[in-house]
Amino acid sequence: MKLVLASHNPGKLREIQAILPRRIELVPQSVLGIAEAAEPHDTFVENALAKARHASRAANLPALADDSGLCVDALGGEPGVHSAYYAGRSGEREARDARNNQRLLRELGNDRAAHYYCVMVLVRRPTDPEPLIAEGVWRGEIARVPRGANGFGYDPLFLLADGRTAAELAAAQKNRVSHRALALRRLLELLDGANRG
Repeated sequence: MKLVLASHNPGKLREIQAILPRRIELVPQSVLGIAEAAEPHDTFVENALAKARHASRAANLPALADDSGLCVDALGGEPGVHSAYYAGRSGEREARDARNNQRLLRELGNDRAAHYYCVMVLVRRPTDPEPLIAEGVWRGEIARVPRGANGFGYDPLFLLADGRTAAELAAAQKNRVSHRALALRRLLELLDGANRG
């Protein structure tokens, strides 16, 4: 099965490719010259669907998309769907990530409970009336200082129960327990069920 991945994020691409079985060929939309879709919605699922339908239409292929973010209890779920651009849109991805992390640390007090949330969507065609939708949640809290050099986004601040941050996990470890891994594995189960049905 050949799918277009509706993302330009190299971190997401690495994680998704590492988890997908070999029978699924993943083509990043950037390779096909497809621009990123707008994400104007207030929910992860609506944004993921918009991205998947946009990529499917442009590539004339089934499309896989995720929308994910960090949700912090003390901030009412923010940055949530605004996670990638929490501290503005200017600059390259690494610079934005650093600014996002700095803003998050400035805004937090002692309540540091948080979770990563991911919605993974697969559409077979742009107008697919029955998209496959799966979610994953990864619970933790926000560290007081960033640690680790792996991962991307808020990973250096996402503190796990064992005392490590997500950025201190090896890629293979993260791909077993992360929100994206959980959502993608659930989506693959739904795909297998749909193919058998």
